[in-house]
Amino acid sequence: MAWKTLDDMELDGKRVLTRVDINVPVENGEVTDATRIERVCATVQDILARGGTPVLLAHFGRPKGKVVPEMSLKMLLPALEAAFGTKVHFATLDEAEAVIEACEKGHVVLLENTRFEPGEEKNDPELSKTYAALGDVFCNDAFSAAHRAHASTEALAHLLPACAGRLMQAELEALEAALGTPKRPVLAVVGGAKVSTKLELLGNLVEKVDILVIGGGMANTFLAAQGLDVGKSLCEHDMTGTAKEIAEKAAATGCEILLPRDVVVAREFRENAPSEVVKAEDCPADAMILDAGPDSVAHVEQAIDRAETLIWNGPLGAFEIAPFDTATNAAAAHAAKATASGKLVSVAGGGDTVAALNKAGASDDFTYISTAGGAFLEWMEGKVLPGVAALG
Repeated sequence: MAWKTLDDMELDGKRVLTRVDINVPVENGEVTDATRIERVCATVQDILARGGTPVLLAHFGRPKGKVVPEMSLKMLLPALEAAFGTKVHFATLDEAEAVIEACEKGHVVLLENTRFEPGEEKNDPELSKTYAALGDVFCNDAFSAAHRAHASTEALAHLLPACAGRLMQAELEALEAALGTPKRPVLAVVGGAKVSTKLELLGNLVEKVDILVIGGGMANTFLAAQGLDVGKSLCEHDMTGTAKEIAEKAAATGCEILLPRDVVVAREFRENAPSEVVKAEDCPADAMILDAGPDSVAHVEQAIDRAETLIWNGPLGAFEIAPFDTATNAAAAHAAKATASGKLVSVAGGGDTVAALNKAGASDDFTYISTAGGAFLEWMEGKVLPGVAALG
């Protein structure tokens, strides 16, 4: 690993500028889901245990460089104090030096929303110098913001001794295990609505993985590219040429692509709509494909059994409504079981993916589930993430 971790840093008596992602859902001033705050605890508690003072840098919402009172991080203080089990002091950037100076050992300082600063999203070197003057060490624990070159994620990392926090470290180690130097065969499951949003991802994966399962609305575009009638299904007919190119690239690199062999079709998109299973080539002209069928699921399960490493992004069908969540639930449960028995390293990420795996009750048994969204996808696409590169 080219980047340092907290283990490589001297923290006793140091001010540790710690970039975190606590962009949590809030309703009426109350945090409704504290998952992101909970995931930061390991880093904060580690810094405190080793005699450092964590000074948290974080964004919230999109205030576009202006002070928007309802996006102030001040409202998160009760949730942060509950999670960390210690006092958290709040400061605007102007007050920061005095508040940090007065902070007792064992307490935490939270700085105001970084995106209130006009220079934050411009990666402004002057703003990063202002941040750097407040600390001795920079710790980035916000992998989810690592694909953005901002003053608090990228420029700052060049001005102080820099390292990854515990969450960032876990994320990078999981991704390195999945795509960097994985145990083979490597299986990727990629689902979702549109090929157009995952072009770079598919193009990168066919060069990196041994088996690629394509599901969801994307699969319909690949089926149409083979000349099959997909009826009224969600399908990007203008992308069939691209789908063919991806299939040809896969054939050239020896990557096996698995598409649905049978499908679940319905005439309307609603919960428990009357549905039937037909072969992929037999979709009725007035119906739409909403899930992969049982034969397809059996095939995906066999691929999971062959694999040593699994990367998962996106559902296999319209997982939000029953019974069109069946394929996703079954395949996820199979992957979870293989992981729990020690046969498989499984890494999953992306918004819909996390929701689908939670719904399937499979999340707890996956090796690692990334909540990073865009950063996870860009990593899978083979892109360099500025916030990670800056730690090198």
